[in-house]
Amino acid sequence: MEGGAYGAGKAGGAFDPYTLVRQPHTILRVVSWVFSIVVFGSIVNEGYLNSPSESEEFCVYNRNPNACGYGVTVGVLAFLTCLLYLALDVYFPQISSVKDRKKAVLSDIGVSAFWAFLWFVGFCYLANQWQVSKPKDNPLNEGTDAARAAIAFSFFSIFTWLCLSLFLEAGLIPALFWQSLTAALAVRRFKDLTFQEEYSTLFPASAQP
Repeated sequence: MEGGAYGAGKAGGAFDPYTLVRQPHTILRVVSWVFSIVVFGSIVNEGYLNSPSESEEFCVYNRNPNACGYGVTVGVLAFLTCLLYLALDVYFPQISSVKDRKKAVLSDIGVSAFWAFLWFVGFCYLANQWQVSKPKDNPLNEGTDAARAAIAFSFFSIFTWLCLSLFLEAGLIPALFWQSLTAALAVRRFKDLTFQEEYSTLFPASAQP
């Protein structure tokens, strides 16, 4: 791969922020980070309503506290995950071991695919609970824009995390291919050299020009 094994720059090289921000997976990660803020921020700020007849707040999604809890939990954890892997992106060029780079990329692919799945579940869950919400529970339509925003950005997050996983996987496959091809050529060359040495030992006269 261009720039080093598994997308890394020269091992031990200095951190280059300009190169980092231009990388597609970094852009996708930042976008996913922003989307997660929108989701959990919308629910925390306007996802819980007050009723004059009740002393406790209730969730705007069909009065289901699990729906709000799921949205907030997934949003916050996705926010932290993005920060963690952004830090890994910064540190990645300093990793000198190809095996460690491979492990980092594989973990990134797995985590991204996992979060795409969690966001898919969250989108379906929130959309379903919003659809069955009763108008009488919220006659003034409070928090409706925030509730819709959380659903919309949950949907968008599915594709940002999925694209992130697919992009990293697309970058890993060529690296594995070239690594395997290089190893195969090295083994073949070693066998050829071994055969020539054995032939020269057995037939020293015929080996001379």
